[in-house]
Amino acid sequence: MILSGDNAAHVQQAAQALCSGELVGLPTETVYGLAADACNVAAVAKIFQAKGRPVNHPLIVHVADAPTAMHFAAQVPDFACSLMAAFWPGPLTLILPRKPEQAAAAAGGQASVGLRCPSHSVAQQVLKACAEKGVWGLAAPSANVFGRVSPTSAAHVQSEFSNVLLILDGGECQVGIESTLIDCTRGQPVMLRPGHISRMQIEQACGMKVRDPQDLDSQAPRASGTLESHYAPKAKVRLMTENAWRKALLALGPHTQNLALWSAEKPDESLLGAGLLWRAMPTQADQAAHDLFAVLRDFDAHAASIIWVEMPPHTPEWEGVRDRLQRAAA
Repeated sequence: MILSGDNAAHVQQAAQALCSGELVGLPTETVYGLAADACNVAAVAKIFQAKGRPVNHPLIVHVADAPTAMHFAAQVPDFACSLMAAFWPGPLTLILPRKPEQAAAAAGGQASVGLRCPSHSVAQQVLKACAEKGVWGLAAPSANVFGRVSPTSAAHVQSEFSNVLLILDGGECQVGIESTLIDCTRGQPVMLRPGHISRMQIEQACGMKVRDPQDLDSQAPRASGTLESHYAPKAKVRLMTENAWRKALLALGPHTQNLALWSAEKPDESLLGAGLLWRAMPTQADQAAHDLFAVLRDFDAHAASIIWVEMPPHTPEWEGVRDRLQRAAA
């Protein structure tokens, strides 16, 4: 059932369910998470089972604040402390060395753990209520079947998991794509997944160059959302330039049934009348990120079999959107 996250009694009900080993659909500023007590092995196993997720694919642990992260992190390098100070609460996940006795199942058995402090007010209230009951962190991957489109509303979560004990409704997610993910286990910041917080912002906050995994000899930790194929709708996604999709539509003529297009430029009106399903891609990266997963879910709901997406600009602010689209198309 869906309960209002604005109701304090509902927040306490969700916290009690989490402390009892149940799952809860939890709003964050990025996407909705499927939350469980990060240190309860049986509860974490329910996440993997519900999502159909491989048990060695790590989950991000959400905490109420930076001091609470010390329950899970064995050490925090100075540059990671700078990033916490600059961006927490917010859409930034840091991978840190893990205390051996904490959250092993949530970490997929690795010696590291991904930690994030969400800024969404409902998530903050739930995390603090759980901490008061002795649960210091919540494992909360996106609340969708593994590999599929992430949810950005309570209704999306309900459509994926009708058997979740309860879902807290915190409205539409403000950011709309998952957090920027930085590996902090190898002495320098390494970008494992782009997001709302950019490389430039990371570098400015910590005074160090952000590296890519291929820049280093050592192997990157396994991390959420980094598989080649991810965030995929049921329909096949194809990324195209504006010139390419216009030529392809011209070749198809009126035969555009079950075809969807997300593009900055509008196609010919006659094609829209012939069955083409079109949604306008925002010209601002932040708004496009906010809309992305909802648009893909909308196309699926309209039974599109093929989705053409206009490739967004190859500029830094679009890196997170390009990453999600490339994985959705893989």
